[in-house]
Amino acid sequence: MNYSEITTLIGEQEHLFSHRCQTITKENLYLPGADFIDRVHLNSSRNIQTLRSLESIYRSGRLSGSGYLSILPVDQGVEHSAGASFSSNPIYFDPENIVRLAIEGGCNAVVSTVGGLATVARRYAHKIPFIVKLNHNELLTYPNKYDQIMFTSVKNAWNTGAAAVGATIFFGSLASNQQIIAVAQAFEQAHELGMATVLWCYLRNENFVQDEVDYHTAADLTGQANYLGVTIQADIIKQKLPEINGGYKELCRYGTNYGKYTEEMYTKLATAHPIDLCRYQVMNCYMGRAGLINSGGPSQGKNDLKESVRTAIINKRAGGMGLIAGRKAFQKPFHEGIMLLHAIQDVYLEQKIDIA
Repeated sequence: MNYSEITTLIGEQEHLFSHRCQTITKENLYLPGADFIDRVHLNSSRNIQTLRSLESIYRSGRLSGSGYLSILPVDQGVEHSAGASFSSNPIYFDPENIVRLAIEGGCNAVVSTVGGLATVARRYAHKIPFIVKLNHNELLTYPNKYDQIMFTSVKNAWNTGAAAVGATIFFGSLASNQQIIAVAQAFEQAHELGMATVLWCYLRNENFVQDEVDYHTAADLTGQANYLGVTIQADIIKQKLPEINGGYKELCRYGTNYGKYTEEMYTKLATAHPIDLCRYQVMNCYMGRAGLINSGGPSQGKNDLKESVRTAIINKRAGGMGLIAGRKAFQKPFHEGIMLLHAIQDVYLEQKIDIA
């Protein structure tokens, strides 16, 4: 898609193309670019092998050398059950088709389960960077519970030829302490072995829904989750696009003593504009020292293309590093999934779409 097609698809009702951030300006951020490893990571404690693994991810796919990332994640066979995830497109019961979609879709990397990637490792690990997802939330226990369980070891991921490992922490959940400890230890070992680390910084707590308003995507809460994720040395942070703000304020509204916040968080550091909300997430990634990639979200049918492109625009203009889109791509016919991934990448390749 060219710039004209992108603007026609999105429109300007939300002022996504003309908005300028007046909260924390772009000059304060570590922005994506071809030299991101040398400019940002080189002076860190990451070893040479880890830097090489990161560079292999940044130098793959259609976005190679741009500093931006387009990643295909398919771990929903565990997270959401294989039948429910792949019933619309049964070819993805075969992990090879997941990897093929990522390659033909021009992605920088493919994320999946250790079992899926190990099945095809010798054929594909040298053709596209693998990111092995270490932990998952299984939904077979009755009643369903929400926890992240380690399904494999870091060493096993390394043996598959993975360039990176990924993990999820449900910040705010009762199990979050154990998850933080387990993932922090896994990421330390991954860096020792020369692999990069990607953290899904998700929120999970039934109390984050107040008066039928869901604050799991509130900028203040997700921003703090990002900060915790970078604190355990995640190289790349995956987060849901913020849709609301004021989670701390809402949870304290009825006299509950929860967290810490200041009014400046909602005035000086963020406005209600979607790009400013996402910029607050970037700020909490150590001002962009760790790249923020936003989630593509669930497939909603005919609006998937517009929603994916919109998310990419917000992420890019906020100072983010890319998009990780799975269900919107693999729950479509193969060629349509490729087209959607290319449309996302076109946003990051379009120089007229700049940092707000």
